[in-house]
Amino acid sequence: MVRHTVDASDMDSPGRLAELLDEQAYLAGEGLATAAFLALRMGRPLLLEGEAGVGKTELARALAAVLEAPLIRLQCYEGLDASQALYDWDFARQLLHLKAAEAGGITDSARLEEEVYGRRFLIARPLLRAIETQPAVLLIDEVDRADVEFEAILLEVLSDFAISVPELGTIRAERPPVVVLTSNRTREVHDALKRRCLYHWLEHPSFEREVAILRRRLPACSESLAEQVAKATGRLRETDLIKPPGIAETLDWTEALLTLGARELDPDVAAATLGALLKHREDHEAVLGNGFFGDLRG
Repeated sequence: MVRHTVDASDMDSPGRLAELLDEQAYLAGEGLATAAFLALRMGRPLLLEGEAGVGKTELARALAAVLEAPLIRLQCYEGLDASQALYDWDFARQLLHLKAAEAGGITDSARLEEEVYGRRFLIARPLLRAIETQPAVLLIDEVDRADVEFEAILLEVLSDFAISVPELGTIRAERPPVVVLTSNRTREVHDALKRRCLYHWLEHPSFEREVAILRRRLPACSESLAEQVAKATGRLRETDLIKPPGIAETLDWTEALLTLGARELDPDVAAATLGALLKHREDHEAVLGNGFFGDLRG
């Protein structure tokens, strides 16, 4: 039996895409659903910016599930270069091949060069894998962490969805991948790359949406606990913290509370599980020192 693969032509509106994402437990607001829908229909990369933990990476995962396509992730970091993102040669296997050829008495240098630089010795890194895989969702995560020079490589690849390998020629995508780039805005992404993409700024969810997300992702969470957690995290985001909690941390915190059997946000249990929500010692001291959890039910 052939499985039908969902693609952009199956989605006639942002609302339909939002419904499909909801089936993957991802609740997208109207603005995000519209941006993702347009990116799919127009064949353009989608650049998502926003605070860490607001759901940028999760959208790529949900899109991959909706499209029934593999998610290929390129995690960006300082010092990332072309050989780690595009392709590299398997030098160990090439050397073994040359030694085996030598042992077998093969001395034709032209033939050996053609063999060792054949496709079977090429290691496909995330960008090449995404170009060779149909369909695919390519997640270029935290692009702001990579060096500015790396953006030139991305710009070339995302413009033509092709990679040139001098020894083999140009490898071009038969069907371009769906591309999602994320940035926590630790630095500005260059305008040339932004122009290639559709753009959406992802905010922290509203109180109502955060409650809905908690109930959707954690069915064991009661409505009262979800509301108390969402209220507490909303207030924390308004305080002067080094790293305010995102929805990812809110989910972790709620799961920790549920693991301990909590049905209400008891101040003592909330304080004991704070490590699931806040990841800086200074933030712990600030929250616990000002009696933040003393009026959770207020």
